[in-house]
Amino acid sequence: KMAGSSTPWTGSAYLFLQSTCKTIILPALYESSQKKPCVFKALKLALADSTGSVNGVDMLKVHCSHPHLIVQLKFCKPENCRRFLRSYREGALQKSLQSHLQLSLATTTVPLQVELKAGSEHLDKMLKDEDRCLECIYREKPDRLPDEEITELEECLKSLMLHQSTNNNVAGKDCSSLKSPSRPYPPSGSSLPTQLTFIFQGQQFDNRTITPDDHQKFAKSVSKKWKQVGRSLQKSCRALRDPVIDNLALEYDREGLYEQAYQMLLRFIQSEGKKATIARLIAALEENGLVSLAEELLGLHSSED
Repeated sequence: KMAGSSTPWTGSAYLFLQSTCKTIILPALYESSQKKPCVFKALKLALADSTGSVNGVDMLKVHCSHPHLIVQLKFCKPENCRRFLRSYREGALQKSLQSHLQLSLATTTVPLQVELKAGSEHLDKMLKDEDRCLECIYREKPDRLPDEEITELEECLKSLMLHQSTNNNVAGKDCSSLKSPSRPYPPSGSSLPTQLTFIFQGQQFDNRTITPDDHQKFAKSVSKKWKQVGRSLQKSCRALRDPVIDNLALEYDREGLYEQAYQMLLRFIQSEGKKATIARLIAALEENGLVSLAEELLGLHSSED
């Protein structure tokens, strides 16, 4: 039975998170080296809220499976697992996640859909039966130690929180300092304001953000060259760094070139926000000889050409 005296109580579950806001894609944010520590911090704090302890539940791995962020959880005490289940059932965990994501990402509200599974069991369907949920989680033994990336993020979070407790002035620091690549990667033009206009074929154009119409036209017309355009954008966009582009090609292979191109540009738009400008896309198209598509996006000729 669960309370075996010889072996410690452990169990495992998977928490599925999906943003219902089209402009916030959690897997893309987690795959961005700048945003990953912010998302991790929000997850860690919300899980601590749910059990009443920083060590109440462990994260073993965070999986990115579009459109879901899937967190593999490990429980070492049944009482912590019960607290977590109550917090989840009452909606407190969901509210806490939304609040911490909003603060960590410095964004507007992050509406979430959540789902909890243990093996093949959908725990959302049996939340009123706490003992049964506990049994399901207990049956699923953790199959791994914490991922190396999780361990690294944990250490960075601990050191940052320690620093904040001794120096409150640091509290407002950007959470990108949690993760330290060899140097912070500056997005294109980050040291200067985004240019308001740009020149293409001798004409001046407003440097607007990429619109849904641009997005559709690009995906429809770029064809096999979407990867090359992605690699051009990659130079100033961490969210498209290797092996993301190859992974997108594999993941959306069945859906075809349109969907592959659409998803690549979606990653760019999602990670760069207001800096996902038409000038950057036009430059990437020019670099790869796609001048007619650039002209189409700027309205210089009809799409029939």
